[in-house]
Parts: sequence; C-alpha cells; structure tokens
Amino acid sequence: MARFAIGGFQHETNTFAPVKASFRDFEIADGWPGLTRGEAMLTAFAGINLPVAGFIDAARKQGHELLPTLWCSASPSAEVRTDAFEKIVGELLQRIGALGKIDGIYLDLHGAMVTEDHQDGEGELLERLRKQIGAELPIVVSLDLHANITERMIKHASTLVVCRTYPHVDLAEAGEASAVVLDCLTRQGPLFKAIRRTEFLVPLISQCTLIEPASGIYRAVAEAEQGDVVSASFAFGFPPADIAECGPAIVTYGTSQRAADEAADRLLALVNAKEAAFAGKIWKPDEAVSYARAKGNSATKPIVLADTQDNPGAGGTSDTVGLLRALIDGRAEGVVFANLCDPKSAEAAHRAGVGAQVSLAIGGWAGGAGNTPYEGTFTVEALGDGNFPATGPFYRGNRMQLGPMAVLKKDGVRVVLCSRKQQCADQAMLRHVGIEPSAQKILALKSSVHFRADFQPIAEEILIVAAPGTNPVDNRDLPYKRIRKGIRLMPLAEPFKG
Repeated sequence: MARFAIGGFQHETNTFAPVKASFRDFEIADGWPGLTRGEAMLTAFAGINLPVAGFIDAARKQGHELLPTLWCSASPSAEVRTDAFEKIVGELLQRIGALGKIDGIYLDLHGAMVTEDHQDGEGELLERLRKQIGAELPIVVSLDLHANITERMIKHASTLVVCRTYPHVDLAEAGEASAVVLDCLTRQGPLFKAIRRTEFLVPLISQCTLIEPASGIYRAVAEAEQGDVVSASFAFGFPPADIAECGPAIVTYGTSQRAADEAADRLLALVNAKEAAFAGKIWKPDEAVSYARAKGNSATKPIVLADTQDNPGAGGTSDTVGLLRALIDGRAEGVVFANLCDPKSAEAAHRAGVGAQVSLAIGGWAGGAGNTPYEGTFTVEALGDGNFPATGPFYRGNRMQLGPMAVLKKDGVRVVLCSRKQQCADQAMLRHVGIEPSAQKILALKSSVHFRADFQPIAEEILIVAAPGTNPVDNRDLPYKRIRKGIRLMPLAEPFKG
C-alpha cells in the first residue's frame, strides 16, 4: 500500500475575457463544488464526473492510502488574480509538506491556467512543487482536453493524463487512468517521455469528439497504448489563451524512449493529416433565426442554436444579447434562450413575483464593444433557487448551485436567467424552472460543445451561431501578442507573423 497526496486547482483562462478570477470565485460552488479541504475531499466528489472523483475511487480499490489536501475550481474567465493564485498554491504546498513521508502525488489540474504573473499557471505550480519534494517522487497530473501543455509541465510532472472526450463525459475516467499510472510508477519506476506539437490551432467547435475528425484521432490515441507505450494523450489546447505555448500537443510515455517517440510521431502525423477537416459552417444570428423558424414548422424536435462566442465555459461572460435580439426581432416562436447570467435582473424578477410585468435592461453588464443590455417589458413566468441535481452526462452526479434563477417571457421567447454563470449543458437547468427542453421549437444555448452531451439526442439539428462575444469562432479575430510566431491561428491559415 502506498501513501498518495491528492489535490486539485482548476481554471481555464481566456486571456481576452473582461473579468478576472478572484479567490472568492474559487471558494464558491457553481456548476462544480466549491473550495474543499482535507478529509472532506474523500466524500464531497462521490459520484461526480470529475477527475479527482475517479482517482479516489480507483486508488481506493488499489488499496492505497489517500491524503487529501485541497481542491478548487472557478468558472472560466480572464487571468487568475495574483493573490488568489499565491494563496491557493501556498496552501496546497503547505498541506503537502505537512503530510510526512508520501509515495506519490496526484493533482487534478486543467492545463490552461494563466495568471496575472504567469503565462503557465500549472507549470509554475509544478515547478514549485518539484523544488519542495525533490526530483524522484512521482507526480501524476490529469488534464482537460483543452490543456495548453507546456515544456515546464512535461518536465516537472512524471506523467500527464488528458481526458479524451469533448463534451467531457470522461473526466472521472481520466482520474481513474491517472491512478493506474501512479500505481505503476510507484512499483516500476519512471517512464520515458515524448511531446509533439502541431503548427496550427483548432477552433473549439471543431474539437468535438462526437464528430470527425476528432473522434477518429482519439480512437488512435487509445489504440496507441499497447506494448511499451504505457500512456498516450492528445490535448487540443485552448485557443483563446495568448501564451507562447498555446495549441494542440501530443504526449506519450513508454518503457523506452524509442517507444514514446515513435508513438508520438505517429499521432502527430495523423493530426497533421486532418488539418483541412477541422472546419464547419458558422451561422450569422439573423440567418440562423430565419432558418430555424422555417425548419421549425416541420421539425419534430427542437432546433438548437449554439451561442458559441459567449460560451461561459470558454471564458465568456454569459451576458451578451446579440442572439436574443435576433430571435425577438425575427419573431421566432417557441424559443428558450439560456442561460443569461444577470444576478440583478434575476433578483428583480424574484421581487416582482410570478405573473408580474417588469421593465428591465437585461444582460450587457460586462460591457465591451457592442455588448449593451436588451431593454424591454417582460412577464415573469417562473422562478427557481438555482439549487438542483444535474441529470446529463457532463455534469453527472453534481448539484448545481447557480443562485436565484428566473424565466422572463417576451413575445415568443423565454429567457432563462441565472445568478452564477454556467454554460447550458444540462437539461436540468431548464426543467428546474419549469421548461421541458424537448417540447420547444428552438433552443438557444450559451455553449460551444458541452451542450451536445445532453441536448444532441433531443435535437432536430444544431447550428453554430457567431453572435457577439469574447470567444470568437475564428481565432484570427483575437488580438494575439504573445503566441509564438509561425503558428497558424486557424487550420490552413497563413502563419502568424506577430
């Protein structure tokens, strides 16, 4: 039996977003649990689709002793504030240092954290940890599929294990795989490493593993784990992160350097061969509304419009109303627009009560070019406290804590308000406020891909819509300054010249 320290510190950073992550953002619960310390970690994540939950279950079955430190996450946003990073990392390292003799460390990280002071938040954390514990103790880290894997992360972690689905329905499985690798390292010693990078970025909407070419790539990643190759991972990267090492990367681990190198080379060749396939139609708001209205007359299931450029799961503020305006102006009927994060409007709706008429300026609170509120008179149709169990495969096992929620209706459009931003990737978010998703003609959801896990089975068709927001579909619309020269910001685009 080995003694494993476990911890987690998760943030996906959109360096172009307007709002930074404070310590308070890591303390509170939203779509995931809030800051959890010590022994509470061993029960707080039970049954939740999170890597730390999968690791705990698997390591317990292996018979190991688990020594929990802390775990926290914050909704994607701009950079993590320095005080928050230093406070969390300081406590994490202090707790690990107080454990005495340990045989290994598991960390549940994201892989795309940028702070006010560090382009590579995870690399900075791992480097500090290595200085504290020494070079020999194994550290296994699970990462999100959108991780921007860096050289420091590779150097200081014994093994990086990346989840393989987007929507991320296998987060717990990534934790389980991490437990297998850490057990192997403690018994058999270190592995040889290899990393390979592509020279192009892939937009988030094209990273979906429910469709090609991503689905085929991840089948190949799984198949690479055989013989002398112990672990293989591919991370698409998180494009709206203006750091030098942004972009897709392959990492492999083997019992020989040759095995790791050959597997990495094969996977890189496969990804490069698929570059032209990472494309898809993007709809303008008015165009999408017109099409959905016409198609909705004969469809038996909802037409889903993905408001991808204001995806809170990619750092969007979840407050833009460009698509909402197009829906109301286009006289669409049977529409649900979700989730619009607007705590003040949700509070006003609760004060007014169900059935009341309220004049509000909703959304637009974060500001930015073209991001102004939608002003109008609405009927308060339903209210909720935002506390309910998730039922879909992405958020499975978790209890949502989105703060006061409300449904406002204007003409044929219902707007679902929440007080804590969370992408609409679970049907329970709508059912909580009395809306049956499958009964609607049009569902306009603030999400890029995660919604597909729960909503694709009930959708007649899915349209990716480019309404205003801080998460552009086309990476060439982002004002990069620090990303490395020569990389193609979109598949087949011209190299970035800086």
